[in-house]
Amino acid sequence: MVHKIIKLAVTDVRFPTSLEQHGSDAMHRDPDYSAAYVVISTDVGLRGYGLTFTVGRGTEIVVCAVEALAGLVVGKSLEEIISDFRGFYRLLTSDGQMRWIGPEKGVIHLATAAVLNAVWDLWARAEGKVGCGDPKQIVSCIDFRYITDALTEQEALDILMKAQEEDQMLKEGYPAYTTSCAWMGYSDQQLKQLCTDALNNGWTKFKMKVGADLEDDIRRCRLIRQMIGPDNTLMIDANQRWDVGEAIAWVSRLAEFRPLWIEEPTSPDDILGHAAISKALAPLGIRVATGEQTHQKKCTLHHQCV
Repeated sequence: MVHKIIKLAVTDVRFPTSLEQHGSDAMHRDPDYSAAYVVISTDVGLRGYGLTFTVGRGTEIVVCAVEALAGLVVGKSLEEIISDFRGFYRLLTSDGQMRWIGPEKGVIHLATAAVLNAVWDLWARAEGKVGCGDPKQIVSCIDFRYITDALTEQEALDILMKAQEEDQMLKEGYPAYTTSCAWMGYSDQQLKQLCTDALNNGWTKFKMKVGADLEDDIRRCRLIRQMIGPDNTLMIDANQRWDVGEAIAWVSRLAEFRPLWIEEPTSPDDILGHAAISKALAPLGIRVATGEQTHQKKCTLHHQCV
């Protein structure tokens, strides 16, 4: 059956999470968790749903960008798209005029993500699957432009071929951590209660927000480490708060709490800065992680970031 896309609708959805400091960190003190929510409709009634995450103001700009991309999607068939998903990605990210306000970063990238997520969902619904488990098909969807000197298509395929089998993942679970117990704006009582709840629910890896005040970070790290115990894993996240030297000095003061990594210590575009921080913190056993704001594909491939 051919599924022709006849409509792409996008909605600005926002939630007042800032009222209780949910999602707060050193750089985003009052986030209202939001989304540009996309619905793709076909001529046979099947729909695909996707979104891109935002934190309130500015979501309307992402919505405008999604609407600008709609003309590249409506009129195509799902089968045409999935026969060359990599080409479809390039179509969205390489428009000769719109890429000027990207490319592959910022608002146009967020808009592209919402559209691609909706198409991916439409594809899954059309085939009656939760996801795609074929490594070759997964790799065929990825645009390797700009990263082949760090990771080739064959190398990516080899990694996926060696990945965990589905039955093993269903039995043992997929490694994950929780951040929901340690947002920046939470009181000590909230931290204690949420850590207790997370432990009772089986969590063993915890990430907390740092970067606003060093002495307060030391106090909160000590509190959370006491709550989760010495054997569970702690990670810290500064959300791009520091300069390179400041990051090294600040995180060194937190080394006693044995964080596995510091996430987004500095500007997400500063590859050399991340490398310098990683080198300086390595003797302390602390790694460096980039985050969702890293648009340079090779940042985590060339440097030993998580």
